[in-house]
Amino acid sequence: MSKGCGRLREKAYLWIMKRLIAILCACTAISCAQNTQSEELVVPDGAFLAVNPLTFTDIPDNDVIRVGEDFYMVSTTMYFCPGAPIMHSRDLVHWRIVSYIYDLLEDDDVYNLRDGKHAYGAGQWATSLRFHDGVYYALFASNDQQKSYLYRTKDLVNGPWERTVFDDYFFHDPGLLFDDGRLFVVYGNGELKLAELSSDGSAVIGEPRVIVRAPKWRMGLRAEGCHFYHIGDYYYIVEIDWPKGGIRQATCWRSKAIDGPYERKVVLKGTLDGREKDGIAQGPVVDTPEGDWYAIQFQDHGAVGRIPTIQPVTWEKGWPIMGRAGKPMQAVAVKLPVDPAGDYVWASDEFETQQLALVWQWNHKDPGDASLTARPGWLQLQAHPGDSLSRTLGTLTQRTVGPRCYSEVLLDAGELGTGTEAGLCAFQSHSARIGVIREAGGFALVAHEKEKEIWRLSLPATVASAAASSASVPVWLRIRYVFTPRDPGDEADTAFLSYSLDGRNWTELDYTLEMKYTLDFFTGYRSALYCMGPSGTAAFDYFRQWVY
Repeated sequence: MSKGCGRLREKAYLWIMKRLIAILCACTAISCAQNTQSEELVVPDGAFLAVNPLTFTDIPDNDVIRVGEDFYMVSTTMYFCPGAPIMHSRDLVHWRIVSYIYDLLEDDDVYNLRDGKHAYGAGQWATSLRFHDGVYYALFASNDQQKSYLYRTKDLVNGPWERTVFDDYFFHDPGLLFDDGRLFVVYGNGELKLAELSSDGSAVIGEPRVIVRAPKWRMGLRAEGCHFYHIGDYYYIVEIDWPKGGIRQATCWRSKAIDGPYERKVVLKGTLDGREKDGIAQGPVVDTPEGDWYAIQFQDHGAVGRIPTIQPVTWEKGWPIMGRAGKPMQAVAVKLPVDPAGDYVWASDEFETQQLALVWQWNHKDPGDASLTARPGWLQLQAHPGDSLSRTLGTLTQRTVGPRCYSEVLLDAGELGTGTEAGLCAFQSHSARIGVIREAGGFALVAHEKEKEIWRLSLPATVASAAASSASVPVWLRIRYVFTPRDPGDEADTAFLSYSLDGRNWTELDYTLEMKYTLDFFTGYRSALYCMGPSGTAAFDYFRQWVY
């Protein structure tokens, strides 16, 4: 199939529509945000209005640093590879993925999905990012490996990264601090420990000691997600906790001595978007070149995942109070020039480059056999055997985006081997997928909820005859995600599967996936391209995702 001029016109049309929809959504959000503020929000000259969330997609456990006029953010991606994305911004609002800290954490049974092992709900968590004397440092614990990793580089975008593995230390949700020529880390849950590292972070000096004992709740979180600072006269630990009967909140501990004693204050407590139980907390505070301060804190947002917000920080009697008097704000005046580079944490892809775009991550290990060059303009995925999609290598994923979005692919199934299925999946523990399977007698469209087949349609004779003459079996597949309902009859956190045999006329299945954010996977829903079975390849002409 030739892409030709028609493809160029279609791409231009889609790009224009995406920008128009984004502008309309932003205008609507700004209007709503202004109406929901308890006081009139003043946007001073040289500032712009940011409307939360920053990006309506899964970017949790972030840490942010400033180097000159550039801001860099790292986030949790757990079992996806490459892992620990580095994002860049000039305005703290618009973020672009520019690199990853590692391609593969360990080449073991876990990341090869062998012998029933996996890293779901585990992997890389809550990385601490710092810059000191021309070197970037990133420290995190891996829950599947039960050890800690410190990476360092002089080039955050291009690497290379050098790493140290701490086999005997599990630095849960760490916070790094360079202080007066020494390097420290605070970490833990409930009881926060202080450890000193060697100047390059390659070794632990002495024994860690407890410096904070958080209040004990009968349920919820106790002081984790640490961010560690020395600002002015005080050492600060900013963390997340969840008291009994309350919601998640951002709490700050401070002391004039690094090893305490520390006093405690809640600095942000509340919620947004009508989500009564989903508090906003966990993340850093960061200053701008002009001396203004902001906090980036995430909010649980159902099936789409944990989404970042920006909150202003006001220093009151030496405490970093976030939002407006400690309550989160929907709209925030950000005193920085707007970053013209815009956002790049999810995107459509025409597969016209020779390397995968940075918005893509593999479920566990990259099998190394996908190709963007064997059939120029197409992504080819090799078949990998497995009894379930979550136990099969070679699944390529990208974040979904709220409040509602479509993901669409054009699949050529003509090179599938008998018994192999390929298609598009709404990927989480409670998943649904729609694809094409090649059988001894021809091809069939199939849909599954997890591994249970819920629908099947043999491809019509016209498609079968075309396949016999050209070895090409084109099928268009689509998933419609509803995280926040807009249309009558839609429910929150639902997804719908569709197919087309000509790219123009679509049929939506009489089926609804009730999406669930579950802790066994611990990530927001992603759209995934897959090719599962004994043999053959699947070719994808494009992946398109847009908000509606």
